[in-house]
Amino acid sequence: MSRSTRRRFLQSAAAASATIMPFFVRASAMPFSDNPIVGSGEFTYECQHNWDRAGLPAGHEYGNASHGVAIDSQGLIYITHAGNPGSIFVFDGDGKFVKAMGEVHNAGPAAKGHGISIRKDGSEEFVYLAPSDTTMAFTKMTMSGEVVWSKDRATINTESDGVLADPKTGFRPTNISFRPDGGYYLGDGYGSHYVFEYDRNDKFVRALGGQGSDTGKFSTPHGQWLDARDGVPKLVVADRANKRLQWFGMDGQHLKTMDGFLFPADIDVQGEFMLVPDLHARITILNGKNEIVAQLGDDEAWRIEVLADNFAMRAKSAEWKPGRFVHPHDACFDADGNIYVTEWVKTGRVTKLVRKS
Repeated sequence: MSRSTRRRFLQSAAAASATIMPFFVRASAMPFSDNPIVGSGEFTYECQHNWDRAGLPAGHEYGNASHGVAIDSQGLIYITHAGNPGSIFVFDGDGKFVKAMGEVHNAGPAAKGHGISIRKDGSEEFVYLAPSDTTMAFTKMTMSGEVVWSKDRATINTESDGVLADPKTGFRPTNISFRPDGGYYLGDGYGSHYVFEYDRNDKFVRALGGQGSDTGKFSTPHGQWLDARDGVPKLVVADRANKRLQWFGMDGQHLKTMDGFLFPADIDVQGEFMLVPDLHARITILNGKNEIVAQLGDDEAWRIEVLADNFAMRAKSAEWKPGRFVHPHDACFDADGNIYVTEWVKTGRVTKLVRKS
């Protein structure tokens, strides 16, 4: 059965339905380590904070934050960051460092790595990147780091017949997701608050949203993903500052809204389950009915500490508590139901949540 991992493109709605796999593939029987345990029942995980640190070479730093995470078809894990060198660090599933890449989004003194997605076009995989910088471009790269094309503000403004023409309208994209027909979406979460849709031929189709709190509008559409859990493909958007998820049909029409989140940063789907990393110190898992089945690391007292003094805790690593999150910025499932979490904290932090049987 094929993998269903973060940022991997489902070729069609039928393929999306056919490749849905049981979320909990049983891990090999192993005793619990001294790492903290989070969750309960079927949603129990060993929390391996700084899973990657032993493998990170000297001179390689996440800088101000670790931002995005994606997994390719070989199981390699790609972490975008705000440090050096490059803007992406690549690891294998055991935490062994493979390479640094993505220099196109590092003009110095530090990288601007942010959103990352990976999909297969024909027989070849490609990396799609949204840098956290108004002057840099949304970029498609080969897996070796060669730029295929890039779209900066001027390009997108031209392609969209002037959506970004007003100089007061920002441009600082945050994440990428894919359609089942070969098209894709770019969320301009830190800029215009639009989600730009392109077809499989890289032709601009429409701009969804725009800034606001009304239904169909966004306030920081920070991440988005394809939700085909019921067999019907939909775009689901993490409307972060509005504290909600919104779903849209493939024709761009708003379908439904789910409130009750704190600051949802991104989305991943595996089988019937949806993973929502929340920048306010927790990770939510929804079932196929969009019922909350787990909220990992959720602790109100800890959250008050995390959010105090304008997020000062993000720079105080000595005060971070085992089994608690600070600012989950992205998260994704691997093929075995484990979860990788990247956090918006100084020095960066990557946690592997190993699913326990």
